[in-house]
Amino acid sequence: MVKTDAFDDVDRQLVHALQIDGRAPFARIAAVLGVSDQTVARRYTRLRTRGLVRVLGLTDTTALGEVEWSLRVQCRPDAALSVAEALARRADTSWVSLMTGGTEIAVVVRSRSGQDGDELLLRELPRTPQVVGVTAQCLLHQFFGGQQGLVNKSGALSERQVALLRTEEGGGPPSPGGGQAGPAADRPVEASAPVVLSEADARLLGVLEIDGRAPLAELAAATNWSQSTVRRRLAELRQQGVLFFDVDYDMRMFGLDTRAALWMSVSPAELHATGERIAEHPEVACCFASTGQHNLFAMVSCTDVPALYRYLTTSIAALPAIRLLETSPMIRRIKGPGPVLAGASPRRRR
Repeated sequence: MVKTDAFDDVDRQLVHALQIDGRAPFARIAAVLGVSDQTVARRYTRLRTRGLVRVLGLTDTTALGEVEWSLRVQCRPDAALSVAEALARRADTSWVSLMTGGTEIAVVVRSRSGQDGDELLLRELPRTPQVVGVTAQCLLHQFFGGQQGLVNKSGALSERQVALLRTEEGGGPPSPGGGQAGPAADRPVEASAPVVLSEADARLLGVLEIDGRAPLAELAAATNWSQSTVRRRLAELRQQGVLFFDVDYDMRMFGLDTRAALWMSVSPAELHATGERIAEHPEVACCFASTGQHNLFAMVSCTDVPALYRYLTTSIAALPAIRLLETSPMIRRIKGPGPVLAGASPRRRR
């Protein structure tokens, strides 16, 4: 078991820096952190080798004209884990988790077209004998999540350090509060029409979703492009809002050991304002408006169960627009934002 005291401030600052720019050179990160290049390289190699940190190159659904669905899959008690692992192996799923009681699976499904969504929702899951019920809600609006990582709220880096990294990155001004990224921070500009990717783009993104820091030579080999073409295309995809870099890390690095999903019912007139307020909470890893009776969803991470209780009875209780609240603690995360790697064992990540 990994202990919180196995990590120090440099580890946490490194994760924060990678969340700001996943492909930032170690020399630039080292200059901002005030340590040597060798220290940053050594720390990153240690964390990555132990499976505690992964930098992932991911795509934004809005920029590609895709739709995300939040599914709650009820299974027979003896089958939930096998069904969750089968869902995790699919290319169109992310954030597959076993929830309270071990009979429910929470999963996000990404539809590239109407038929893609119908295949899983209307055919495959209902025909699975171990599945006894499915609830699907379309995610309508993102208040926080995606490329806005929970680590941005950690304060591991100072406002000045965040500003330096963002200035070097060329990605615009720093978010309000430096490490305290607000709901609008880093949100890609919505394209007037979905971006169409080529086969070479797909190969490029296929490498990056496994290793966001893959060398240019490896990306060039995968695409049959020159390294200068790869570099230019990476910049284009990021500018278009298609490609962003996320960090998948063991949440115990930041002393977080309890994770729960909140399904809330809010009056339509108060939905947007309530979602924006919840997105600012330091415990909130993601927050979406959705269809269904529970039209506001959030995933929260706390230090322990008493901290979760305090959050529900203070921060959430202070929002009068929330009429109904259902809380479901996560038992085990099977899949996070990126693909499941062969031989990988589930860890308690963010």
